[in-house]
Amino acid sequence: MQIKHIVLSVLFLFFFSSWDSREKLVMNIAGEWTVQLDSTDIGLKNGWQNSSFKQLMKLPGTTDDAGLGVPNKLKPGLEKPQMSHLTRKNSYLGAAWYTREITIPKNWKGKEFILKLERVIWKTNVWIDGKELSFEQNSVVAPHYFDLTQYLTPGKTHRLTIRVDNRKQFEISDDNMAHSYTNHTQIIWNGIIGKMEIEASDAVRITNLQIKPDISSGSAKVSLTFNNKTNKSAKGILSISAVNKKSKISVETLQKEIQIKAGESVVEVDYNMGKDVKLWSEFSPELYELKAELKAGKKESNAAVDFGMRSFSRKGSVLTINNQPVFLRGTLECNIFPLTGHPPMDKEGWRKVFGTAKDWGLNHLRFHSWCPPQAAFEVADEMGFYLQVELPVWALEIGKDQKTTDFLYAEAQRMINEYGNHPSFCMWSMGNELQGDMTVLTKLMNSLKAKDDRHLYTTTSFTFEKGHGDWPEPKDDFFITQWTKKGWVRGQGVFNSESPTFNKDYVTSVEGMTVPVVTHEIGQYAVYPKLDEISKYTGVLEPINFKSVKEDLERKGLINKAADYTNASGKLAVILYKEEIERALKTAGISGFQLLDLHDFPGQGTALVGLLDAFWDSKGLISAEEFREFSAPVVPLLRFAKATYTNNETFTASLDVTNYSAAALKDQEIVWSINDGNAVLDSGSTKAGISVGYNHKVLDLNESLQKITKATKLTIKVSLKGTNYKNQWNIWVYPQKQTIDYGQVVYTRSLEEAYKLLNAGKKVLLNPDWKKIKGIEGKFVPVFWSPVHFPKQAGTMGVLCNPSHKALADFPTDMNTDWQWWDLNVNSTTLITDKIEGGNPIVEMVDNFANNRKLASLYEGSVKSGKLVIASFDLTTDLEKRPVAKQMLISVLKYMNSSSFNPEAIKNPDVLKSILADQKEKGKEDAKSIY
Repeated sequence: MQIKHIVLSVLFLFFFSSWDSREKLVMNIAGEWTVQLDSTDIGLKNGWQNSSFKQLMKLPGTTDDAGLGVPNKLKPGLEKPQMSHLTRKNSYLGAAWYTREITIPKNWKGKEFILKLERVIWKTNVWIDGKELSFEQNSVVAPHYFDLTQYLTPGKTHRLTIRVDNRKQFEISDDNMAHSYTNHTQIIWNGIIGKMEIEASDAVRITNLQIKPDISSGSAKVSLTFNNKTNKSAKGILSISAVNKKSKISVETLQKEIQIKAGESVVEVDYNMGKDVKLWSEFSPELYELKAELKAGKKESNAAVDFGMRSFSRKGSVLTINNQPVFLRGTLECNIFPLTGHPPMDKEGWRKVFGTAKDWGLNHLRFHSWCPPQAAFEVADEMGFYLQVELPVWALEIGKDQKTTDFLYAEAQRMINEYGNHPSFCMWSMGNELQGDMTVLTKLMNSLKAKDDRHLYTTTSFTFEKGHGDWPEPKDDFFITQWTKKGWVRGQGVFNSESPTFNKDYVTSVEGMTVPVVTHEIGQYAVYPKLDEISKYTGVLEPINFKSVKEDLERKGLINKAADYTNASGKLAVILYKEEIERALKTAGISGFQLLDLHDFPGQGTALVGLLDAFWDSKGLISAEEFREFSAPVVPLLRFAKATYTNNETFTASLDVTNYSAAALKDQEIVWSINDGNAVLDSGSTKAGISVGYNHKVLDLNESLQKITKATKLTIKVSLKGTNYKNQWNIWVYPQKQTIDYGQVVYTRSLEEAYKLLNAGKKVLLNPDWKKIKGIEGKFVPVFWSPVHFPKQAGTMGVLCNPSHKALADFPTDMNTDWQWWDLNVNSTTLITDKIEGGNPIVEMVDNFANNRKLASLYEGSVKSGKLVIASFDLTTDLEKRPVAKQMLISVLKYMNSSSFNPEAIKNPDVLKSILADQKEKGKEDAKSIY
């Protein structure tokens, strides 16, 4: 009892020290509470509303923070429970009771009392001194508010009890994958996070303040909601003032006499922002603070909000900011915060997110199936980020349950009330990949448009619903998709099936589109886990998925390969992301892209698709500066036909420049060069005016390649002199007049013949028909999203080789896949070489991390007195039309005919019979088949 008395005394002092009466009368009720879990729902029956509990816990916080719930018992293993997502160290699902005593200041007499709990999952009930409030709160995106006026007495101490139930209340997601309610990234935590406070106010008060800017008139429509609990009409003086938060220049104050009806009422006022009003955009994120003050007799109330004078709109199929074209360079935020399992509720945490995104050239974030807290909007406002926010839903049966539909309407209204003023809140989607009754979504969207036209709206962020998803819904302001009825608008559908070309765009796919198109979740190229990331998980989540991969590699003796696997797969992802972005930029009618993702998504099958990890830290695959070469307000874009050439051809290209900066670039000097890594082979410059928007054919290049006498990688660089804007591309040039000299090497497609030749001491190049042998389909693109979530796909993650291996001396390559590998990769079958004892791979393929097999497409070894190279890509068909395959063959033969060819012995050569066994010829995997 004595300990309890001390604790309550400390809490009593804490309340008073955190109460600041100089502004609003607010009591901070954060601190230590007592807590009791109630998984069997016996609390109410047993009178817990009248009790305190033995277990202490800090709020804001979660039961995971406190180590409460069911401890994890999962051990590492490559099974779905371990690999599906990060693992909670302690899990709890059900009701939890939180209680403490509060003392109400004596000078709060005659006030109204409002309890605010900023963010909760999912339902809350409140008791004061054992008396239950007659209503509950149900929201996953907005604060829970409770009117405590009838229950609190100034000068007295009361017991405040809150019951939080984090069980699913409505069907807002399929398999709990919506990022508002999930264990895949954010966890289904129990607790309260963010602000916890009781505000005291007069009986006539401003309860909501909404501002609609009008840049054409230089004014703002101010809408004020009043709550008059005096039961009679009241006269009052309303004062409205604004100040630019950066310059501190004030706007003239407006005063107006108003009549405030009893109960709730709304008053609208037009407020002139003056002649020198500053507009908000990514280039000038000018913020104003607007204050509204009401004096009604002795009763006073005030409210203040930040807002921006901006118009985020569209002109036909082009998005605009303040009537200027804008291109969204975006990625997703899927509630990925591995240390806490929930989003930051302070600005510091969001500065890391937006600051990193901006450093990597982005200006846009999409919040996939959730709405962020206040702090996120505040930071985005300050930095000039365009946000797409979504209702907390990812469901496949929209409209089936009326209670869920009603909940979405209510959540939408709460989002307007809480976050609608933020200038960064530019776009609003009803949810992610929604399916079901699309008319229900259209009706919901139209109701929101009628209430709040400060944002652009779309029915859903893409959909697989039959008859939908390939063209906008009738009332969409913008359209998010991965394909249209005329074709793909992302590389997933073309990069593996079409030979590399850099003069293509998606103009045909969007022809006839009347609203702006934003490409949906482009990328999703899996990168092998970066295992040294494990030590960064010091919070409530354990990376058992990462540990499972690490243990598997250790067991197989491959742990020394882990870093190479990450680098090789990651650098392949880089080149694919670059081309994804550039194709979108090259397409008139596309107004932006949304990557999935710049950073890792450690859930939904461990989808490590990022160039950054889940902590927004770089993996070292490409620098932010290099990424900004193709993701920036101004991007030079080179159009050319292919990646590989012979030296009797001419390299022909044209330069386009996208300029979505704040102004045109007049008389801009453009500098270009072509180099081979050692010397500049050619260069030049020209001057041109770069207008805002898309600039086509600014420069033409026609360069003879005759001076290239050996296989060479060339780099074409373009820069805009006097700016930081530049870009570069690689091509590969091979001598056209080359003789294929087998020398001492015997070529065969038959394993049986190879055995005989090896027994006779021959050098053998075994090149079996790749269409008929066992193995994995050869692909240029890596695993899509996750080999755990999409297990049916052919799952490799790109080339891994040693560029200095003498077999590749005449085949210029890096350690990873680049565009010149396309022909070899798609015309191959990847061999599974686990069972080979001895020998060595020359060209490996990185396996997906759900299997971690030894894979290769070029393997060497000695058998008895003979020496062998196995090539599982096509080195025989139409070589004069396939210069890359011809060059690989030439390089391999030169090596095999040299004294350097002395491979390690294969101790069990008979195993090749099972590895190279015939199988029924399979067709190529279709890009849509993974779904």
